[in-house]
Amino acid sequence: MSDALKHECGIAMVRLLKPLEYYKEKYGTAFFGVNKMYLMMEKQHNRGQDGAGFASIKLDVNPGERYISRVRSNASQPIQDIFAQINERINNEFEIHPEYKDDVTAQKKNIPYIGEVFLGHVRYGTFGVNSVENVHPFLRQNNWMHRNLIIAGNFNMTNTNELFDNLIKLGMHPKEKADTITVMEKIGHFLDDAVRKLYKKARKAGLNKIEASPYIAEHLNVAKILRKSAKDWDGGYAMAGMLGHGDSFVLRDPAGIRPAYFYQDDEVIVVASERPAIQTVFNVPFESVQELEPGHAIIIKKDGNMKVTEILEPLERKSCSFERIYFSRGSDAEIYQERKELGRLVMPKVLEAIDYDTENSVFSFIPNTAETSFYGLLDAAQNELNKQKNEAILKEEGSLTTERLLQIQQHKIRTEKIAIKDVKLRTFITDDSSRDDLVAHVYDVTYGVVKESDNLVIIDDSIVRGTTLKKSILKMLDRLKPKQIVVVSSAPQIRYPDCYGIDMARLEDLVAFQAALALHKERGTYAVVDDIYNRCKKQTALHDKEVVNHVKELYAPFSDEELSDKIAQIISVETINAKVKLIFQSVDNLHIACPKNLGDWYFTGNYPTPGGNRVVNKAYINFYEGNTERAY
Repeated sequence: MSDALKHECGIAMVRLLKPLEYYKEKYGTAFFGVNKMYLMMEKQHNRGQDGAGFASIKLDVNPGERYISRVRSNASQPIQDIFAQINERINNEFEIHPEYKDDVTAQKKNIPYIGEVFLGHVRYGTFGVNSVENVHPFLRQNNWMHRNLIIAGNFNMTNTNELFDNLIKLGMHPKEKADTITVMEKIGHFLDDAVRKLYKKARKAGLNKIEASPYIAEHLNVAKILRKSAKDWDGGYAMAGMLGHGDSFVLRDPAGIRPAYFYQDDEVIVVASERPAIQTVFNVPFESVQELEPGHAIIIKKDGNMKVTEILEPLERKSCSFERIYFSRGSDAEIYQERKELGRLVMPKVLEAIDYDTENSVFSFIPNTAETSFYGLLDAAQNELNKQKNEAILKEEGSLTTERLLQIQQHKIRTEKIAIKDVKLRTFITDDSSRDDLVAHVYDVTYGVVKESDNLVIIDDSIVRGTTLKKSILKMLDRLKPKQIVVVSSAPQIRYPDCYGIDMARLEDLVAFQAALALHKERGTYAVVDDIYNRCKKQTALHDKEVVNHVKELYAPFSDEELSDKIAQIISVETINAKVKLIFQSVDNLHIACPKNLGDWYFTGNYPTPGGNRVVNKAYINFYEGNTERAY
């Protein structure tokens, strides 16, 4: 993606089902769970750039012994940083107490991070600053083991203000308005309430205070706590948590916006945001990893029993299509085929743009994440070339010479590695006039493979802001002197902000939005900008379920092609000599390629939850009033 979308948090949970001695005997280490967590988090490194965190819980420890460990980092390489800290601590303990190395009981008692329940998180935050205090997992501490709550998630709530107010009505005093805090405190409130009730019930049954503790652990109804807590949540989420005594859970939103997968055998239960992470780390086949259904939770009790339970009634499934286009690893069997299909389905528009001249066209991709879609594009290009060859042979059937046949058969699709990113280059100068020139050299280009008579076709994952295309990529490609540059997006036009986890909050940053404004100015219809603002303002006092997305009206008069052509003008600077053509995937073809992930609100404005419409209208109000704040 030429305009990097950095945010898409990832979660990893591992629950060991055997005693630690079992893993020591079979795998040579009681730190089996810690090692697997490192791999799980690294395999999802693509999902988080500004923080990582790890927490563990030891089961059945004696009073006075530490049973919760947590480490977080916002270093430049946060995953490596937290596990370097863990390893240093473990090695120091072994250096001081070499007798611990073969004594699993001593390890569990004295060394932090070893345990049976683990939770990891990789983060790119859309709310708050990049400080270590904002890095998951979050910990809500209490002297009662059962009331200790550890939370980490891949989520954004659209109604944080409402959730904050609800906490105040419960008599609480939240320290922040961030959605992570409001979610954790809501779960914590109902957890406290459930523990109190069970304690009274245990005492009434004649159990003493010490005996009440295991009773609470056995009878605590995590599903009921989650139902009460999540009743008013509006957003996309995969929420993971651990309780101090050892219960754990992962809850997915009712529309299935955010992803969650799980695997279970007799040794381990594991949950992650991506299926390939589980497949690779635990060496299990595709079919062994299950998807957590929308509105459901995986609940693992302290004794290791796991149950998948419906918490909230599922809505129409609107799983995020950006997962398939960009965020998730392309090594997933389904995602790989879907990305190829995205490239194949956009090829008819490409052929029209190059006037079916495959002989004088060079095909490539940028950045590397677009490579899989590029293969699909090539498959379709090869089909077109075969068709052209057949037609040429049939046309000259009576007079076809051996030389002419050989000439036809030698015609190949021309593919080249056009752009190579120079990872050493850093744009360290902030002065715009100087910085733009540096940005244009972030990529190196391959000279000598493109002729002045050629079309240069470049496929990208998606085009969000168009800034990198304008300031870097198009200038770079123009140095090759092609006749035409055709930039192909495997995703449709991004017209609306996302409010469920991806860092796209401001409408005015979206180049499709800029194009719509420009077209209204050209056609003398700019008054619609004021009309939409007034309609959005009138809805600010309405309940979310009554709010309508009025921003759709901005795009309604224009075809996809009109907007694409205007975007091409916006991103083409005067110094570019080649003709620039921009092609976007259609929404219909997106749904054909990704039939299980129909969440398309950033393209269509059809938000899967009521809060989405309020957020997009607020984003428009912010744009109109010149307010740079986030809309959620």
